[in-house]
Amino acid sequence: MGVLTQVSQFILSLSILIVLHELGHFIPAKLFKTKVEKFYLFFDPWFSLFKVKRGDTEYGIGWLPLGGYVKISGMIDESMDKEQMKLPAQDWEFRSKPAWQRLIIMLGGVTVNVILGILIYAMVLFAWGEEHLPTANLKYGIACDSLAKNIGLRDGDKILSINNIVVPNFDRVTGFIVLNKAKSIQVDRNGTKIDIPVSDLNISDMIKESKSFGFIAPRMPCVVDSVIPNLPAAQSGIQKGDRIIGMNNTPISFYNEVSENLKKHPGAASEIQILRGNDTLVKNVTATAEGTIGFINKPLTDFLKTDTTKYSFFAAFPAGVNKAYETFGSYLKQFKVIFTVKDAHKQIGGFGTIASAYSTSWDWLGFWSFTAFLSIVLAIMNILPIPALDGGHVMFLLYEIITRRKPNEKFMEYAQYAGMVLLLALLLYANGNDIIRHFFK
Repeated sequence: MGVLTQVSQFILSLSILIVLHELGHFIPAKLFKTKVEKFYLFFDPWFSLFKVKRGDTEYGIGWLPLGGYVKISGMIDESMDKEQMKLPAQDWEFRSKPAWQRLIIMLGGVTVNVILGILIYAMVLFAWGEEHLPTANLKYGIACDSLAKNIGLRDGDKILSINNIVVPNFDRVTGFIVLNKAKSIQVDRNGTKIDIPVSDLNISDMIKESKSFGFIAPRMPCVVDSVIPNLPAAQSGIQKGDRIIGMNNTPISFYNEVSENLKKHPGAASEIQILRGNDTLVKNVTATAEGTIGFINKPLTDFLKTDTTKYSFFAAFPAGVNKAYETFGSYLKQFKVIFTVKDAHKQIGGFGTIASAYSTSWDWLGFWSFTAFLSIVLAIMNILPIPALDGGHVMFLLYEIITRRKPNEKFMEYAQYAGMVLLLALLLYANGNDIIRHFFK
């Protein structure tokens, strides 16, 4: 059910973004009296799921959910309608319009994606505000996985800065390390400031790990919030509010330590020391084969103070612009990482990776936040100067405006083929990575 919810959210996001992106081309085309033959959500090779003709335009839904399109008369696009291009140009065709009008038509989709991203971010900030965990509020320090420990970090370290730059929001610490290819991390370890070097190999390992952006987490005490019926914790008499303070006479008081110890000994019996009120009790518990005992820890907000910034309706818009700008900059840094960090390209993901970013339960905050992110990403991807993308058409139009002559139509045709082959190769590579990660790792 969780996977179905993720897929449903992904398809809904994709549908919203595709329709509005194509509307960005459709509206200026109509304003400049250019004939639009088709307006489709998803692609329709061989057949469509639904179609209806209104005026000169056929509106429809295709069966292949890899995107969508508007077919504009007199334009060399993915339809590769060469027969039409052999005929004399008509006044209502794209190729008959002035270069500046064609440029506006081609930039329409990207423009809508940017505006849409800003508007969604603004409304998310207005409706929910922005909650974050200040790095300075991690009073118990960080919990480290094996990758963090290999770098030299330790449980309980308190992050002071990255490359001697303070990152106030803990949620952005790991992204800052990876995207800026950090050279050092400054931590407070038991009152002593320590400078921990970070190598390019460390960054590469972070990216290769499936939890690359979660190799450190806030450390918090192990206090039971609820127990799951018929599992070892409930059967042994562990109750809500119990605080685990030891295992097998070894002091252990933090959730990550308890979890790690249980996973190291799946199926094994343990004596767990708990604090219940003022009483210290011992419970004999046998872990499951997965190395769990069946309890849910109290949420992070019970131990650490988070900050929430609320926005008025009008204040949300400049904040939305800033959020979109940050997303834009962060995504460009990801491009740099892909090309400059060893094996980073192997982590490029396809539709499976995107769908897995959604919550397994329907979450409107997460849905709209990720839709806004995808809208900015689509704007960046579409403006890349690759033939078959909007950016490719813009590139040729700028050449025409500067040189005052159109590129050769045969050249444009071949460029379109090359762009489509490149995009198909990237699509296969990204989704191939998803398949490899899912079945072979």
